[in-house]
Amino acid sequence: MSQVSTLIDVDKPLFDLSTFAGRFQYFAWMTDPRTVVLSSDRLLEAKTMVERYRKGEQSEQLKSEQVHYNMKLYNSAFHPDTGELQNFCGRMSFQVPGGMLITGGMLAFYRTVPAVVLWQFINQSFNAVVNYTNRNANSPTSVTQLGVAYVSATTSALVAAIGCKNYWSKKATPLFQRFVPFAAVAAANFVNIPLMRQNEILNGIEVKNGEGEVVGQSRLAAIKGIGEVVVSRIAMAAPGMLVLPLIMERLEKLPAYRRIKWINAPFQTLLVGCFLCFMVPTACALFPQQCSLDTSIMRTFEPELYEDLEKKTQGNVPKRVYFNKGL
Repeated sequence: MSQVSTLIDVDKPLFDLSTFAGRFQYFAWMTDPRTVVLSSDRLLEAKTMVERYRKGEQSEQLKSEQVHYNMKLYNSAFHPDTGELQNFCGRMSFQVPGGMLITGGMLAFYRTVPAVVLWQFINQSFNAVVNYTNRNANSPTSVTQLGVAYVSATTSALVAAIGCKNYWSKKATPLFQRFVPFAAVAAANFVNIPLMRQNEILNGIEVKNGEGEVVGQSRLAAIKGIGEVVVSRIAMAAPGMLVLPLIMERLEKLPAYRRIKWINAPFQTLLVGCFLCFMVPTACALFPQQCSLDTSIMRTFEPELYEDLEKKTQGNVPKRVYFNKGL
């Protein structure tokens, strides 16, 4: 067996993150739902091991599979900037099972207003936790801002869901009414994510040069990163919430299926899980995690921040700057 000291650099990505295929492999590896049941003690042990690897203290007898596994646990459960252990809902490994349960509930129980309100409330609570835990750590958010973001996103989701339901119940076919949950999710994402990360938009986020040195702040970088996250989140939900209603519309017309009424919610939840196993890594891989921005755009649209950039670089402004867009 090859030894870790000759094979693995824990600070170097295991996959080629410059390509979509490499990013897909990385996020499929990192969002593995099988690791969600591990205890906090095991995750903290993985962090300790990764820190030891960085210091060159790994055992010569340690197998590469063990190193890979500890890196996987560390990347899926700890914030990339602060190194803090994420809460349960915010961990990447919980995205598939958490999204599966909530989306399954939204699709199965969409016929009554109370059910719509309940599931949209649960979904936005989950989204708020995910958006907060995966924010840029260098842009702290106050409790008031978190409350405003949470209430605004939940309200927008409920308005979209109930408004579409009331309107489509009179104007649209029963099949079209099944798409109400997706309309609500899409609308809420446009509100929840920007509000939860509003400090990044207001104050800018740290941008780095090609060598990884912080050279300034940029609001445009924040807007670009958050915009890409919004698109990714909607893309993540779209196949399950748009294709599954078409499948269920046909299945529910079959006499054999209609005789087993209890199976409806579990079956839809299981199918959503199948979609998410593929769509979570796909959506996360749509855009590079380390985004870039042309500094000429900064010079045009945020001249004051560009001036600070010039001062910090002593006039040697890089052509492009780089930043972490978040998830």
